[in-house]
Amino acid sequence: MKKIKSTLFFSMIISLVFSSCTSQTIDRPGQPINNFAKGADVGWLPQMEATGYKFYDTDGKQKDCLQLLKDRGMNTIRLRVWVNPSNDKASGHCSPAETVTMAVRAKKMGMRIMIDFHYSDSWADPGKQIKPKAWENHSFSQLLTDVYNHTFDVLTALKSAGVTPEWVQVGNEIPGGMMWPEGSTKNWNQLAQLLNKGHDAVKAVDATIKVIVHLDEGNNGEKFRLFFDNAKANNVKYDVIGLSYYPFWIKKDYKETIADLANNLNDLTTRYDKEVMVVEVGGIDTLEQNTYDMLTAVIKAVKAVPNNKGLGVIYWEPQGAKSWSNYELSAWKSDGKPSMALDAFKE
Repeated sequence: MKKIKSTLFFSMIISLVFSSCTSQTIDRPGQPINNFAKGADVGWLPQMEATGYKFYDTDGKQKDCLQLLKDRGMNTIRLRVWVNPSNDKASGHCSPAETVTMAVRAKKMGMRIMIDFHYSDSWADPGKQIKPKAWENHSFSQLLTDVYNHTFDVLTALKSAGVTPEWVQVGNEIPGGMMWPEGSTKNWNQLAQLLNKGHDAVKAVDATIKVIVHLDEGNNGEKFRLFFDNAKANNVKYDVIGLSYYPFWIKKDYKETIADLANNLNDLTTRYDKEVMVVEVGGIDTLEQNTYDMLTAVIKAVKAVPNNKGLGVIYWEPQGAKSWSNYELSAWKSDGKPSMALDAFKE
């Protein structure tokens, strides 16, 4: 896919998208300060639909996936954005233009929006933080400009389409840093500069957007203290600490680690005076009751954070059925219907 480099291209896309929007997509709806975010990352959804996947309610009637999620109490949609992705069904797409289109659709459904910048052409996570191909030979100075411009351009395109995200992640699961090797935690001074460029671009578009810095293993307090102590020492600017929590990848049942998650949430708010949010969570699709119980416990832990500093919980690709994605931590059944585990998000 040809690299998108300018807001001029975005404006052409937006003019088409915006013309179809109703008035409810123009301004972010007023949200109570302490309105708890319950949501889903649904980056696969457009491709699932494009390949013919159908979503059904428990009564067997076909229904829009976002409506099914909303019916289960969800009020927030998280969308990843890649710089120059491939057309691969499961590991591509999520381009800036595609992200805008999906965000407008979610906003029309009354959803709140989070944008997750990976600063890569595909998956960025603790095991891989690969710079976009178009940036790989750039100097560090140019990388700073790349991060700023990419962040600013995508958010400007979103805002032009009537979608101002409430939250923006600068990097995805970055305990070892991002955009290796320049942004590795082996060089905290440079990582801090990259993070701050992302922060500054977000605030330049809209100062009310909250900037999230995100790590994995939300139960691992030592990992978070090591990272955020260094972030503080290097004057990294952010508003919210984002956590992933996957008992499956920790290789322990949630009952063994939920107390550690709760303790870490509370410690982070006290130690760094920041809000916290579980921005990724998931359980084994076939263990519906266990996943339901885990989600109930996670929501309870985040809501229990003092002074309303626990902002919300987001399930990662709940609709991403294993039959389509080969991912076993969705919350969707083989018959195209949502798992009862998602009922944990209902009031």
